[in-house]
Amino acid sequence: MTTFSLDRIFSILAGFMDQYAVLPVLYHFHWMEWDDLAFNWCLVCVYGLFAVIATYAICWPLEHWRPIEHWPDQKAVLTDVFYTLLNRVGIIPVITFLLFYQVQTFCSGWLVDRGFIPPTLDTVVPFLFGHPFVTFWVYALILDFADYWRHRLSHSFRAWYALHALHHAQRQMSFWSDDRNHFFDDVISFLWFFTIGLLIGIPPLQFPLLILLLRFIESLSHANIRLNFGPLEWLIVSPRFHRLHHALRAAGRNSCNYAGVFSLWDVIFRTADFSPVYLPTGDARAPEALATGSYLQQQICGAKMFVKALFAPRKKKATV
Repeated sequence: MTTFSLDRIFSILAGFMDQYAVLPVLYHFHWMEWDDLAFNWCLVCVYGLFAVIATYAICWPLEHWRPIEHWPDQKAVLTDVFYTLLNRVGIIPVITFLLFYQVQTFCSGWLVDRGFIPPTLDTVVPFLFGHPFVTFWVYALILDFADYWRHRLSHSFRAWYALHALHHAQRQMSFWSDDRNHFFDDVISFLWFFTIGLLIGIPPLQFPLLILLLRFIESLSHANIRLNFGPLEWLIVSPRFHRLHHALRAAGRNSCNYAGVFSLWDVIFRTADFSPVYLPTGDARAPEALATGSYLQQQICGAKMFVKALFAPRKKKATV
C-alpha cells in the first residue's frame, strides 16, 4: 500500500470522526472557534490508533516467537495496555497538538509583530529546504538527543526518580510498557519536548507524529523478546540493549543505556552496556502497588513517593 493511499485512508477516517463525533460536540457547546483545528485533532488520533495497531501487529508475534519470559498472570500487562491507549489514542495526543499549536502560533505572532521572523530548521540549514523527509528525521534525531538527557537526568535526582520508578517497577516488561509513566513524569517529558519543538520550529502537525514515531521504536525496545540488532545495535536501541537499562541490577539512580531510539548517544557519552544477556526487570525497592497495582493505585503511590523524596532531608556527607 502506497504512502498516498495510506494518507488518503487516514484522511477519510479523520473526516468521518470529525463530521460525526467532534463537530457535533463543538456545535453543542458553542466552541466553533476550534472547528478549523477539529480535523487535525482527529487526524492525530487516527495516526495514534494506527501506531498502536502497527505496534501490536509487529511486536505481539515477535513476543510469541522468542519470548524471554512466560507469565501465567498478565494483570500487570493489562494496566500497561491502558497507559498505551491513553497516551497514544486518548485525550493526551489531542492536548499535545492543541497546546503546541496555540503556543507556537502565539510566539510566532508575537515575534513577527516585533519585526523578527522565527527561524526554522531548514532556514538555519539551507540544505534541508525542499527535503521534508530528511528534515523529519533530523527533527527526530534532535528530539531523541534531548530525550537521552531528560531520561538520564530522571535517574540523577531522587525526587524525579521517585516518579520514574513507576516505569521501572514493571517486572513483566513488554511492548506495552513504554507508556507506563507517572502523570507528573509525563508532564515533565511533555514540557521538555514542547520547549525543544518550539526552539527548532517543528510544524504543529508533525510534533505529535514525531512523538508517535519515536514511541513506536521505544515500544519495540521494551518487547519481551530475545532480539538484538547485531552491529546496528551501536546505532539503534534493541530490546536486549534497553532491557539492560530495566534490569534489577541497574534499577535506581545508577543505570545505563538511557537512549530511547538512537543508542549512539550512550556510545558517545559512555553510558552504553552491550552485554549479551537478558536479565530480569523491575525495581526491588519499589512498593508492590507500583509494580502490580491498578492505574490509580500506581499514580497515587508514585505521587506519595515523589512528595516524600522531595521533602526528605539530605544525607550529610561522612567526614573523616
